[in-house]
Amino acid sequence: MGVLIVLPILTLLMFDLGLTLQPRDFSLVLRQPRAVSIALFGQIVLLPVLAFVLAWAFRLPPEFFIGMVLIACCPGGSSSNVFSMLAKGDVALSVMLTALSSLITLFTIPFIINWATELSMYDAQSSIHLPVGNLLVQNLLLVFLPVVIGMLVRWRWHRAAQRIERVLSRCAFPALILLAGIFFVQHRHTIADNIAVLGLCVTLLLVSATSIAALLSRLFRLGSCQRRTVVIEVGMQNAAQAIAIASSPFIFNDSAIAIPAIIYALVMNVVLLLYVALHREVS
Repeated sequence: MGVLIVLPILTLLMFDLGLTLQPRDFSLVLRQPRAVSIALFGQIVLLPVLAFVLAWAFRLPPEFFIGMVLIACCPGGSSSNVFSMLAKGDVALSVMLTALSSLITLFTIPFIINWATELSMYDAQSSIHLPVGNLLVQNLLLVFLPVVIGMLVRWRWHRAAQRIERVLSRCAFPALILLAGIFFVQHRHTIADNIAVLGLCVTLLLVSATSIAALLSRLFRLGSCQRRTVVIEVGMQNAAQAIAIASSPFIFNDSAIAIPAIIYALVMNVVLLLYVALHREVS
């Protein structure tokens, strides 16, 4: 049941992202190179490295080891744009970073997850294999293609695209929570048995990555709006994509691998909502 829900949700979220994009948006890479570089470093390099370290330090079993790295190497979540707006951040930067990370991770996810799959095999009896070709095809169909279609719809039918995007953007956050909730209920016993270790791992991953991103943003003297957006982008991951990869019958077909992403989705929304509330009070 879960996979029948996650695949359409992921496709709609990526289509919604495409509706917000125009080719000229990517010129922000040249106009705000420091902010873009720090955010992409946090998403593409820092998060996976921290996930590897934490998964290894806690000696997680293979399915959770892979799941931790998987949520860390996914792109930014589309809800980050709404969170940036609520935190009075740079929304244009947020949209561009989400799109850019979604494109870059099409190529980095297979490489990183293949490595994680090999490193996670503490037990010789464990046998989790990654069909790299299937992963590439699924990401192209469910991530890249919907974004491109969304951009084409915006270019061809601008007003209609704005109306559709307003509806979909309001559905993004509830859809993610619904998805996480369904998987949480399905795996409640496994989650209950491992919540102490996984909850701590996931929280450490989120807090350490966002703290380092905030520190780097200050060291490189980004503006307050940019700093808030960078922190949110680094912290908010596309949990729907991680769950889709874990539970897809064409890739891992193992919902247990999705459990770290489910817990991360719940923790990141609580932590980042507190972050947003704090900065709205300060502003």
